[in-house]
Amino acid sequence: MSEAEGPGGQREGTGTLAHRVPDLAALELLLAVARLGSLGAAAREVGITQPAASSRVRSMERQLGVALVDRSPRGSRLTDAGVLVTDWARRVVEAAAAFDAGARALRDRRDSRLRVAASMTIAEYLLPGWLLALHAERPDTAVSLLAGNSARVAELLLSGEADLGFVEGLSVPAGLDAVVIGHDRLIVVTAPGHPWARRRRPLSPQELGETPLILRERGSGTRQVLDAALGGLARPLIELSSTTAVKASAVSGAGPSVLSELAVREELALRRLVAVPVEGVSLRRDLRAVWPKGHRPTGPARDLLALTRA
Repeated sequence: MSEAEGPGGQREGTGTLAHRVPDLAALELLLAVARLGSLGAAAREVGITQPAASSRVRSMERQLGVALVDRSPRGSRLTDAGVLVTDWARRVVEAAAAFDAGARALRDRRDSRLRVAASMTIAEYLLPGWLLALHAERPDTAVSLLAGNSARVAELLLSGEADLGFVEGLSVPAGLDAVVIGHDRLIVVTAPGHPWARRRRPLSPQELGETPLILRERGSGTRQVLDAALGGLARPLIELSSTTAVKASAVSGAGPSVLSELAVREELALRRLVAVPVEGVSLRRDLRAVWPKGHRPTGPARDLLALTRA
């Protein structure tokens, strides 16, 4: 072994700190030995067996190249080198404790808020129940909700303005990962006084596609699904930016519309709106939770995602 080499044949000072410095578990054990004067008592305090503690001390001594503990039937006592190493170990463990406290503070700050972005149907008809359940689990988490169309949800997530999103479109927006959390169906509705409410036969896809409808704006999940299913749409009769506004217009008799089944259940039950059958086309769609690609939800976002799939 050359003069510049350590006990293991490796050149002194080479390699990473992880290879040259004992880990925290070993340093905590050494501090316990110094405080209790017994390897067995130290092993019990840190929650390992005495043979495991002896092995850990021997491994630390080989790593450092010095003897740290003298063992005898009367107990264990630190060598002179052990006393010095224990003093250094105490500073390292104190620094690690400060690091841990800082990391906990970051987690607490992260977990104290949740920013959710959701397309209109999910925001209005599904999220309130999920958020009530989340509040029961995490009463100290402040939740903010940003509602918009599916395109806007993607923008908010990609710009870092939201932690978790929900969309209703045909596909996953670029740059996002997703999971399907449920399904929905679009239905054609109109006020009871509209001629379609008295039809005896279903609408054809062509009839629906050629009829001016009360519609959500471009970029909404509802509009995307309907446009793709029919291969194109007539110019809208009215174009509105919320599901509630579209529904109110349809109820008023302004014209027919296509809305989520979730949004019109009450109006159909009360006969304020009438469902108009359509044949030869599927208007079923997936509901998805979305988040920036490669960043799986954590903390309250993870918990909310779990609630949507319960």
